[in-house]
Amino acid sequence: MAAAINLQSYQEPILFLATAGIVVPLVHRLRISPVLGYLAAGILLGPYGVGRLVPNYPWVNWITFTNPEGTSHIAEFGVVFLLFTIGIELSWQRLRTLRRLVFGFGSLQVALCTAALGLLAFYLVGSITAAVLIGLAFALSSTAIVIPVIAEQKRLNTPVGRASFSALLFQDLAVAPILFTIAVLDTGRPEITTASFAWAFLQTILALAAIIGFGRLALRPLFQLVSATKSPELFMAASLLVVLVTSLVAAASGLSMALGAFLAGVLLSETEYRRAVDVTIQPFKGLLLGVFFVSVGMSLDPLRLLEAPTLILLAAGGTIVVKSLIIGVLGRPFGLSASDAAETGLLLGPSGEFGLVILGSAMGAGLLPTGIGQNLLVATTLTMVVIPLLARLGRRLSRQLERHRPLDPATAITPPPDEVARVIVAGFGRVGQLVGEMLERHKVPYLAIDLDPARVAAQRRAGKPVFFGDGSYPEFLKACGIERAPALVITLDTPSAIEAVVTASRKERPDITIVSRARDAKHAAELYKRGVDDAVPETIEASLQLSEAVLTDIGVPMGLVIASIHERRDEFRSILKESSTRRGPDRTEFRARRTVGKTAPTPPASEPSRPEPVSQTGS
Repeated sequence: MAAAINLQSYQEPILFLATAGIVVPLVHRLRISPVLGYLAAGILLGPYGVGRLVPNYPWVNWITFTNPEGTSHIAEFGVVFLLFTIGIELSWQRLRTLRRLVFGFGSLQVALCTAALGLLAFYLVGSITAAVLIGLAFALSSTAIVIPVIAEQKRLNTPVGRASFSALLFQDLAVAPILFTIAVLDTGRPEITTASFAWAFLQTILALAAIIGFGRLALRPLFQLVSATKSPELFMAASLLVVLVTSLVAAASGLSMALGAFLAGVLLSETEYRRAVDVTIQPFKGLLLGVFFVSVGMSLDPLRLLEAPTLILLAAGGTIVVKSLIIGVLGRPFGLSASDAAETGLLLGPSGEFGLVILGSAMGAGLLPTGIGQNLLVATTLTMVVIPLLARLGRRLSRQLERHRPLDPATAITPPPDEVARVIVAGFGRVGQLVGEMLERHKVPYLAIDLDPARVAAQRRAGKPVFFGDGSYPEFLKACGIERAPALVITLDTPSAIEAVVTASRKERPDITIVSRARDAKHAAELYKRGVDDAVPETIEASLQLSEAVLTDIGVPMGLVIASIHERRDEFRSILKESSTRRGPDRTEFRARRTVGKTAPTPPASEPSRPEPVSQTGS
């Protein structure tokens, strides 16, 4: 007999999935940010929403999130996965490119905002320590909301996106020292000695060394071993394992889980598996970020606005105004235009999820009065709720300012190297390698993808920009930059694989130039039907090259041969394109056109005779 099922243990997962299934399509139809939808669902279905009705109406418990603490633990992984995917997109090279914005703009933003907000908070709490902690909490912005909002607008690679990301990255790096300082000042803990402080610091350094050492030594062999199995399930398991292990190692050493995952992502960005891992992680990141936004909404008690409306509204509004002004002014010396600086200020003006963590830790350590801290938590959450609205306002303000300013090339920020538009080469066997070599000769940047891990590893050692992954997956093509790629070259040798890549890429990017290898004329006609710009049949191309060789060898002038070969290739292309609109290529048509006016030209009388062949010796 089957054991009885405890339905309540499944209540919150089912409720969240039902919320996601209803909220996302609804807000998409209403053209509202999903972030706002999740936040509203958290407020409505949380303990401070319909949860208040549970004592009088017990059945309401089935449609209420009743375990905020348990949900918050799961929600934390939303930020973890977000930072991991950001790390994958960065790489050490791009970090070096953004170092001025990260450590210059980011550090000054935190310092100036902390000083200004801390000074205002001092008049509220009367304690320098509490005022500084409040200033730090409100100085940090929301990575989990700002980055998805910018990504939804497809503006991560704009000056606004880079400046916002750089400031958020520095803030995330600053969280660990802040939390460590709170732990040192904790009034409920035994006195911190020099030895314990040194040990805690050493523990942090060891954790960072372990994460970086593991990444350098083990990540590439691990994924090479897993990818050789050709099992998507094992690849997914390995990806999740890396995220969880690195984040938990960081958390155990006193760092933030998100920082550990971020470092793992940066280390993976140097490998050929970065894009495949990114595509694998995306669905988990989306769902867990949804849980995070719901948990943020659950923590907002609307009734506290009635108890202390002046304090909460002044704290929320003052934070946004002060931070927006400071960030807007600070952005100008770092190369942002007035419009970009204003938009960045509005995006980073609200507080964020780490502000909630710092305020909670400060209350737990006895450094901040509980009553004031609870009200500030509501104010922090309130600022996070209005981020999507401020993003829209900032975009409109930016457009208005943009219309009234002359174009100034000096204010442009050079895109990091990985944002260069690259030709994508799908398949990097012998044919793909030759294509890559020709692109290099003409200084055309390219990116190659292949599903053979041994080949990818060998080409990576040779310095080629090759990545592991399947080009028939739209999300993987996005990760490879198909939105900005000037062309796609398909050199795969399996017709079905070629057709799958053509279909996926044409659906994802209708205007991209696609040049594909084809098995024969019939296959080329099918590819033209699917939307390729040029199909190169192996049989036809081989016959043309043989014709070129024999004609030149028997003395026909090279210029005439090349011209006739190009003319014949254009004829074949026209025939194949025409036949792609019908049932298939007509072999009799090829034969008929092959004999009409196509006799090889004879050498003119004045043409010098071909010299005798020279004996070939040596290598």
